[in-house]
Amino acid sequence: MSKWELPQSGHMDRATGVYLQTMNMTEINARLKKDDLIIIPVGSTECHGAAQPLGEDTFLVTRMAEQVALKTGCTVAEPVWYGSHPYNHLGMPGTVVVPEDAFLANLRAIIAGLWNMGFRKQIFLNGHGQEEVIPLALHQWAKKYQVPSLLISLHWPTVIHEHLKDKAHGGIFETPFQHACEVEGSYSLALFPEFMHMELAVDTKPEGFLPPGHVDKGGEVYHLPIKGHEHVGLGGIEVTVYPEGVIGSPSRADPAKARPGIEAFMDYLAKLIDDIMTRFPAGVLPPVEKMTMRDPEEIEALLKGPLNGGKHLYTVAYPP
Repeated sequence: MSKWELPQSGHMDRATGVYLQTMNMTEINARLKKDDLIIIPVGSTECHGAAQPLGEDTFLVTRMAEQVALKTGCTVAEPVWYGSHPYNHLGMPGTVVVPEDAFLANLRAIIAGLWNMGFRKQIFLNGHGQEEVIPLALHQWAKKYQVPSLLISLHWPTVIHEHLKDKAHGGIFETPFQHACEVEGSYSLALFPEFMHMELAVDTKPEGFLPPGHVDKGGEVYHLPIKGHEHVGLGGIEVTVYPEGVIGSPSRADPAKARPGIEAFMDYLAKLIDDIMTRFPAGVLPPVEKMTMRDPEEIEALLKGPLNGGKHLYTVAYPP
């Protein structure tokens, strides 16, 4: 019997101690003494066709993060609902495209605010095709502040790529992982069936301008030479080629196909968090002298924080 509950009800507006924004400062300060790691789900608001919700990419990571938080004792931040998009998504009704500079600034501001609060171990759990952007925000923030921290960008398909493949590549799905497809629909049905209306699903036939073997189809699960976000022009834009909002066959979605992959991902995320917290318990960070060349007295004041005889992070720089 699995240790994970599938499907599960969400925790965003429940007083279950999962989400940062549902807690008061008394609860947060008590949490920080036990566990100062936080997961920030990063998704999108994006067309996923006639049957699947606009928040599909977000719910995929929030539902998995919630269960892992309940098991490990860490905290989850309410998600980033609006994301960065590759060119081919531009102009599709239902999709809200945030310019990269604004998206990066938002992520840097989130890192800074959570760090200043005491959450200095942060995992950005990405559920959308913006895996090339999030790491940039982490490095921009680190270059600006140069304070001890632990920041990770984790793209869930990368972790369990073997579970996402089609039968032609040794997997269990009939069709390749792409966008709002059989694979994504299966994972969504397993995690949040209440938002899915698969009787409305419409399939499309994927196409590209080059023969197979060059461009990955989505999520980079096939490790082809050119990742999905590393080109412009090797395929058409969504609003003209896939006005249905899907690429592939969501009608074939089946939650049973997704359960092994979901469990494997949550097993990994729980292990990652346990390994981090074992090596760096609450209040412990990577060695200061190995992480920064800032003045030790300045770092000590920032680590103490403004309410404990130290200084707030923004004395170094603002905006983040």
